[in-house]
Amino acid sequence: MKKNTKRVLGVGAAALVAMSLGAAPAMAHDPEPSPGKNVVLTATLTELNGSGASGKAIAVVRDETIRAIGIRARGLSPNAPHAQHIHYGEQALNECPTLALDSNGDGRLNTVEGVPAYGPVVVSLNTSGDTSPASFLDVTRFPVSKNGTYNYFRRNIAFTDVAGTGYPGAGGTGTAAQIAEAIRAAEGVVVIHGNDYDGNGAYNLSDPEGASELDPSLPAEATDPVACGLLH
Repeated sequence: MKKNTKRVLGVGAAALVAMSLGAAPAMAHDPEPSPGKNVVLTATLTELNGSGASGKAIAVVRDETIRAIGIRARGLSPNAPHAQHIHYGEQALNECPTLALDSNGDGRLNTVEGVPAYGPVVVSLNTSGDTSPASFLDVTRFPVSKNGTYNYFRRNIAFTDVAGTGYPGAGGTGTAAQIAEAIRAAEGVVVIHGNDYDGNGAYNLSDPEGASELDPSLPAEATDPVACGLLH
């Protein structure tokens, strides 16, 4: 298996991700990954909030850069944008949440309720431009599902310093190096957002879920998590 893994890692990151998303055999990664090596991480995405969404994510990480990442998702609200991120927190459980975290008892998880499980956003997996947490709510730059599915691919995403990730010091800021190390060590969680609960074809502030807890100008339907998986 090690021999095959080394051979595969010899090809470009883009080819590696494409092969993996095409149902190539699972590949092992170094149990003690060092910064200077390619680390291959995979996540099986399972539904949250009864969305019916699922998928798979493959990432190749080296040093403080995601050399390539691919996501294949299905069962999503059709023809709608879906924000997606890598979450991580030094004090989080770094796993997918359950309804046990539904603190207000409304029967669904919003993004903030899931933070103790998956941590804050450390990378915005959008289609263009800035990929830092500053872009985590720019819904217009995230993939749009065509009939409920999409294939996402992006290269060379740099990790950044992120405040609020729970590290000791002012603001609990984690450095890019610290966050990259944690992701390589299988502590990052991929989360996809966006659930048209009533199936009316749009995310609406007037729907029963109301406004997002993250931004009152956005519907909760646009930001509620719908699929989640640990990169390992």
